[in-house]
Amino acid sequence: QVQLVESGGGLVQAGGSLRLSCTASGRTFSSNFMGWFRQTPGKEREFVAIIRWSGGNTYYADSVKGRFTISRDSAKNTVYLEMNSLEPEDTAVYYCAARQGYTMAYRAGAYNYWGQGTQLTVSS
Repeated sequence: QVQLVESGGGLVQAGGSLRLSCTASGRTFSSNFMGWFRQTPGKEREFVAIIRWSGGNTYYADSVKGRFTISRDSAKNTVYLEMNSLEPEDTAVYYCAARQGYTMAYRAGAYNYWGQGTQLTVSS
């Protein structure tokens, strides 16, 4: 089992910045990919950004490319999502996720472990 704990959500004005953190514990060596999804009421959970734990390859949704940066600190078993130029459309609950599979996946259903979620609200 892998436990994921997110932090860093909150309220920010449009154009502002915020950083989310996700710390993993447990059988962390079993996770090959970690990253972030987000969800708004009535919509499916959508891919935001993922990082391959070994090698550091990164993947971004088109909607956040150039504004968000995902990174990892292996020593701390922590993944970060640096979010800049935030827009009201970024308002959502952000979930940290981990995948054991060996190939990159964009579907939420392909991820094995989830955090509890952290709310980001961007005001206009």
